[in-house]
Amino acid sequence: MTSRPFQQVDVFTATPYLGNPLAVVLDGSGLSTEQMLAFTHWTNLSEATFLLPPENPQADYRVRIFSPGRELPFAGHPTLGSCHAWLAAGGRPRGAHVVQECGIGLVRIQRDAASGRLAFAAPPLRKGGPLPEADVELIARGLGIARDDVAAHAWCDNGPNWRGVLLRSAEQVLALKPDAAVLAGLDVGVVGPRGKVGVAGPHAAGGDCAFEVRAFFPGNNGMVEDPVTGSLNAALAQWLIGAGLAPERYVAAQGTALGRAGRVHVAREGGETWIGGHAVTCIAGEVRL
Repeated sequence: MTSRPFQQVDVFTATPYLGNPLAVVLDGSGLSTEQMLAFTHWTNLSEATFLLPPENPQADYRVRIFSPGRELPFAGHPTLGSCHAWLAAGGRPRGAHVVQECGIGLVRIQRDAASGRLAFAAPPLRKGGPLPEADVELIARGLGIARDDVAAHAWCDNGPNWRGVLLRSAEQVLALKPDAAVLAGLDVGVVGPRGKVGVAGPHAAGGDCAFEVRAFFPGNNGMVEDPVTGSLNAALAQWLIGAGLAPERYVAAQGTALGRAGRVHVAREGGETWIGGHAVTCIAGEVRL
């Protein structure tokens, strides 16, 4: 074992412990996939990342992203959290953007000097369009709502295979009591070991946030709710803005039901969707791996 620089970062919040935590090993060189998976499981967090030298000459660094039990080609809060940790450790981008290399390819990340937020350019959707009606009915039953409460729905697959449903109000979203037995049983192309359900609902006009978002997916011990989810918000934004269901700039709240206060800043600029938020380091030191 060797000592490696380490940070635990809270993402999509400027206030420590109100966002989504991420473990970042800043030097993953020489570690096997099995070692990365074992450490990720040990952290008891939703994700851990390992930074490596880039293989693509256009990238500033390469990242491998893990959740307990598997590697992810892309995830939003690990992207922003890894970039924050890399910059905090002295990383310097070669160009105007930080360029991250990960399983889906290259992801550009911009820094807003005025606000201090980071934002990534959302990768294109791998799959869009409406969900099968049978899926919608099962998701509604698993969420404990009537089918008519689902105002709209779509595939939101940008690496993680999200299924997005839009409810009629933020209050409905916050009142959800998902049935883990129903949702966990959807293991035939619906909500299985890699299936995920994302739910959004509009807030009343005039507030700071336009939507309330919740994310549910199967974990090692049943259904898991994610505090704040960059990949889901990226896919929701591309769907909702493209369908005329959301403005080109808005802020989404997530984590409220878990006692968090995540804020995701969405902007559609020049044909690209940018997903941004603050990040703050909560733990810095070394880890033996």
